Amino acid sequence: MADNHLGDFLRARRADQRPEDVGMASYGTRRVAGLRREEVAVLAGVNADYYTRLEQGRERNPSPQVLDALSGALRLDADARAHLYRLAGAAPGDQVAVPTADSVSPALRQLMDGYPNTPAFVLDRVLDILATNALADALYAPFDPADNLARMTFLDPAGRHFYADWDRAAQAAVANLRHAAGFDPNDPRLRALVRTLTEHSTEFTRLWNAHTVRGKTRDAKHLLHPDVGALTLTYQAFDVRDAPGQQLVIYHAEPGSSSAQALGLLGSLHATRRPSQPRSQGRG
Repeated sequence: MADNHLGDFLRARRADQRPEDVGMASYGTRRVAGLRREEVAVLAGVNADYYTRLEQGRERNPSPQVLDALSGALRLDADARAHLYRLAGAAPGDQVAVPTADSVSPALRQLMDGYPNTPAFVLDRVLDILATNALADALYAPFDPADNLARMTFLDPAGRHFYADWDRAAQAAVANLRHAAGFDPNDPRLRALVRTLTEHSTEFTRLWNAHTVRGKTRDAKHLLHPDVGALTLTYQAFDVRDAPGQQLVIYHAEPGSSSAQALGLLGSLHATRRPSQPRSQGRG
């Protein structure tokens, strides 16, 4: 049987909503968490049998009007709504699956190296680290290898210590992978990564089954580096226009803060200890 990515997502988001969240009265004994299928159908203004067929995978091509109605009924944010459209094959042309390039252009590497006082690195959709500048190398030095943010978070012992708010970091990593799955649920690298993480981490499995979706944009990170201690950094993520699926991520410390001083110290220590270490060259 074919995978039912659309139905799985709808079912998970329905389970995450309560009648009182959407202004509905609760009645009867509820055997499962969240809204009933019939309640979602009422909220979306669609036939209950049609909605059931969507969840069961017997109907796979809802119209944009139906998708809009379901987005409202399930209170989906912008990332989750776009994800729903991609799973239904109704996304605009610039949001459909395009293979992500493995290599990072020399011009982008030169740009990253132009930020000597802040970590910068390039990710693909499945959170593989494709390239880093020197300070990003220093920042992720506790991991061996520093190859994929999700694997580092869940499977590397350093992850539990490095991320001061590990639960938040774990939720973000999984939500980012769900975002990637909307572009290509059958991406072999994504499937292999999810299989490995599921086999070795019950926390990952629980979060993966929640179907929370979020793309990288900007956020705060609270880190604990073994060499320089606590770091509070913000980041911005930028799409690489000539390499769809790649993102340039730049971390930033508040000027004059203890985190900025710690980053400066980290860069000095890294340059002293590992002057000849080869830089990340990506998968290719």
